[in-house]
Amino acid sequence: MVNAHQPEGRLGRGLRMGRLGLSLTGSYLGYQIQNFIGDAGGKDERRKVFQQKASRKIRNELQSLKGAVMKLGQALSMQTHLLPDEAAAELAHLQMRAPAMHPTLTRAQFKASMGRYPEEVFKEFNPEPLAAASLGQVHRAVMKDGRVVAVKIQYPAIRKSIENDFKLLRSAVLPGRLSGHLPPEALAEIETGILKETSYFNEARNLKFFGRALAALPYVKVPEPVTELSTDRVLTMSFMEGVTLDAWLETHSSQRQRDLLGHRLGELFHYQFRRVRAVHSDPHPGNYLFDRDLNIHLVDFGSVCFFTPRMTALVDCFTHRIWEEGESGMERLSRSVCGGNAEKAPARARRTAALTIAFYNAVFSGGVVDFGDPKIMLTLVGLWKECLRNKFVCPDLIFASRAEMGLYNLLHRLRAKVDTTAILQEVSRMPEYQGPPA
Repeated sequence: MVNAHQPEGRLGRGLRMGRLGLSLTGSYLGYQIQNFIGDAGGKDERRKVFQQKASRKIRNELQSLKGAVMKLGQALSMQTHLLPDEAAAELAHLQMRAPAMHPTLTRAQFKASMGRYPEEVFKEFNPEPLAAASLGQVHRAVMKDGRVVAVKIQYPAIRKSIENDFKLLRSAVLPGRLSGHLPPEALAEIETGILKETSYFNEARNLKFFGRALAALPYVKVPEPVTELSTDRVLTMSFMEGVTLDAWLETHSSQRQRDLLGHRLGELFHYQFRRVRAVHSDPHPGNYLFDRDLNIHLVDFGSVCFFTPRMTALVDCFTHRIWEEGESGMERLSRSVCGGNAEKAPARARRTAALTIAFYNAVFSGGVVDFGDPKIMLTLVGLWKECLRNKFVCPDLIFASRAEMGLYNLLHRLRAKVDTTAILQEVSRMPEYQGPPA
């Protein structure tokens, strides 16, 4: 068991990140010297060793720091189409493997929030966590009435460490902010979104909302919060069975099963986008559990994107393929994608809108799409690079876009072949969710 100490202040966390950067620089120089004096035949092997060691250093430090920087590492770990295999394998550990709190600290955190120790509240409580993530860890427990539950306990002072991380990030990305490639509003939106995850009251509301909204999809399971055993820093909810995607892939090699699971993941995503107008926006693979019947157990609803009017307008543009209406439709799409930049830089906005249409047409080509083809992910990454280059990073689209990239990453890892057009047709026949807001 690794002790999870109190998160350091801004200075301490900054020094640790700085030392990591210096260490990686030294490792890279050593790697280049070996290439200079070593034989050419061993170059590939030296590259693999360097990437593995460097990635392990990054992973270990981000796991230890937790908070916002670990969340950014989790997002990077999902970009398997861009990372070397060695880096992707190391960073994948960030998805559920942060160092856990010592059991004594776990009990103290629980009592500080609930007023009693876990063993006083539950019939059984496993002190070893099932998962330790960026903001908290999850334990299996049995309630006194026999129900099996998952208990999420937040790390101490995690909100303060997130605020410190973003102060550091603002300093680190100052040149990008000054040039407008990463607007302050975008960084503020990301910080606000992650800070919302530290309120377990908020997550409990999200669980109730999506439990009702996703009932239309019988293969989707959402945990039910136990309100009387939850606080702002402790969340008790029904226990979700199932295995992660990597574990599922180890035992399911059938293309038919992969395709069916891919179809369900696609339907789940597009139902949220087009009928619920809200989406689970923390789509790393650790938040999806799968059972033998290919049911999807969706967990961790701390990060949820409820659509703004602008996001709703953008979805409607694609639902109705507004660009096919001519010049007026293209202008409307440009405004929806690029916001005020559509008027400031109309030529670049039109190019960005055209790239968006090209990606949409590639994914919804009117037949089965092979998501094992890396061209799809590379096209999506190219679109994001174009948005950054043209200063079109829109704050209210960040988390919705994160959810979409997460879907395509899951489909890519599955190597699923999915009839995306059929999914849209199925979703279009479903009624819009009209339930109460979260």
